[in-house]
Amino acid sequence: MDIKEVKRELAQLRRTIRHHNVCYYNDDNPEISDYEYDQLMLRLKALEMEYPELVTENSPTQKVGGTAKRTTGTFLRHDVPMLSLQDVFSREEIEAFVRDMQERVDCPEFVVEEKIDGLSLALRYEDGVLTHAVTRGDGLVQGEDVTENAKVIEDVVHKLKESLPYFEVRGEVYMTKKAFEAVNERRQLLGLKLFANPRNCAAGTLRQLNSRITKERRLSLFVFNLQTVRGRTFQTHVEAYDFMKQQGIKVIHAYHVCRTTEEVWDAIEEIGSSRGNLPYDIDGAVVKLNNFQQREVLGATSKAPRWAIAYKYPPEEKESVVRSITLSVGRTGRITPTATFDPIRLCGTTVERATLHNQDFIDDLDVRVGDTVVVYKSGEIIPKIKSVVREKRPSGTVPFKIGNLCPVCGAKAEREADSADVKCINQACPAQVESHILHFVGRDAMDIKGLGEKNIAALIEKGYLHTIADIFRLKDHREELIAQGVVGKEKNTDKLLLAIEESKKKEPHCLLTGLGIPGIGKAAAFALMQRFKTLEALAMASKESILAVRDMGETSAATIRAYFQNEGNAQIFRELQQLDVVTAAQEREMKGNQLENMIIVVTGTLEKFSRREISEWIEQHGGRVASSVSKKTDYLVAGENAGSKLQKAMQLGVKILTEEEFLQMIGHS
Repeated sequence: MDIKEVKRELAQLRRTIRHHNVCYYNDDNPEISDYEYDQLMLRLKALEMEYPELVTENSPTQKVGGTAKRTTGTFLRHDVPMLSLQDVFSREEIEAFVRDMQERVDCPEFVVEEKIDGLSLALRYEDGVLTHAVTRGDGLVQGEDVTENAKVIEDVVHKLKESLPYFEVRGEVYMTKKAFEAVNERRQLLGLKLFANPRNCAAGTLRQLNSRITKERRLSLFVFNLQTVRGRTFQTHVEAYDFMKQQGIKVIHAYHVCRTTEEVWDAIEEIGSSRGNLPYDIDGAVVKLNNFQQREVLGATSKAPRWAIAYKYPPEEKESVVRSITLSVGRTGRITPTATFDPIRLCGTTVERATLHNQDFIDDLDVRVGDTVVVYKSGEIIPKIKSVVREKRPSGTVPFKIGNLCPVCGAKAEREADSADVKCINQACPAQVESHILHFVGRDAMDIKGLGEKNIAALIEKGYLHTIADIFRLKDHREELIAQGVVGKEKNTDKLLLAIEESKKKEPHCLLTGLGIPGIGKAAAFALMQRFKTLEALAMASKESILAVRDMGETSAATIRAYFQNEGNAQIFRELQQLDVVTAAQEREMKGNQLENMIIVVTGTLEKFSRREISEWIEQHGGRVASSVSKKTDYLVAGENAGSKLQKAMQLGVKILTEEEFLQMIGHS
């Protein structure tokens, strides 16, 4: 690899990882799974190992993830750094760690214990009394003072039985599965956004300004390390644990003292086999030296101690029993089967359903109601069924077939040629109408605020909406809508009607996107409008002229032609014209053609442009702005805190530009 490419990839990796560190440690709102984060770190470590001269002091491999977050208002300096641990993922890496310890110190003894998935907290006792509780923060210098919140956690001991001059321990604040479910049940009743998992909920709760909320949410704590002590000495980690238990401190409940590689691995496997039955979530097992003097000799890097390591378990899989297979209909008429099974917990959340995609998928797995299936989370996010446990199949089960009737309207359903999809052929199917309207008013299309799923369903039920054109006739029913409270009282109704009127002025590529022509998303719609200028011209265009537009293939061209030749669609389009919805693109002032026919995605926070401004610049230089990264993307313009789009661009090999490089490309300084 060229050294310039190496430097570019290192910079991109570091920027991406820093962004995800902020999301995880500071915002308690991770955007990617632990597995995906680990893959980024592994790639960064591999490159830095290959090119050690390019390692920088501020690389994520040299620092602990978070920063001190000013939520509770006060920072405290760390007496002892609260470092993270090096992660490993295989038995071979565990064996290498044990060998390394055996070579460095005499007769090492190891403690293997659960790695709780929570938020690190240091507790400081002076003369036996709890004086401060501080989060990890940046891990090296300072963290947040959360003493008042820590004091309302039942597991936090306020006064030790033995009055030592100074005693500091480190633990993990977490939520039990039961406490987490109770919090989310209450939030659901109140109409609030649910927490994604117990770790996020625990972290956000500990940083609350109101300690009453912290107490109500019933946080828990395990202590897993002695940080420092004055007035007493301890030889080993286990000896310190014994003392803590005498003081009433709750330490990690199950730990194993090991001397050989085999014993260490057996302990890791034993912890792993029990994690599904624990009342809390763990995300690995920690292996650390038992002897404190040996720890002192080995010391630490700027990021992690050399005497400990964290083994991360592979993605969790669990068995469950399929209780039903239900069918839903999307806006294109596609019928999607979904399996509902007994609730199980995977990767910190409760899961009870997964898509079965289509009839071919069902047939390949031979999934039946009553079957025991193996469920996992793809990327630790999306539930999927991996296989059927045939030996547990009860007698009397029958193969599942989607059938040839729509489950919503009862009309005929047909399998598309050269496709695994089964579709309802009735365009007036209520399920298709609702989904079509939802797509039409969505952010990438007409972006009509206030017309969400609930309001659309109510308007369809009351008979006000039958097609997308009816949206622009709602103003004619203003008094009725207010009287019936279909979308709220007068203020909300008028606000919605104003948003609908304003949407008429949107660029025609938004309208084209909203029409829901299969395969024609925002980027394709923009390209088509650049070429044809008006929807009227596109409706009359030949297949050959559509194929002349970049990235338009035979299927897309045929689909567009078929859409406008359909009399029902043509009638709706005529109605939209009569209702004064803009169908002709405004002439844009072109500043150059340096980006002609290029697809560009923008992500992150930019210094010189707002998102709207850079989109206009791209378009005024002949380019197209896309909302997502794909193999067709020519460039990604990345600002600060770039997220998953930057990660995907790196995976696909898409060229990545800074703002300065973008400006140079279009000839501006």
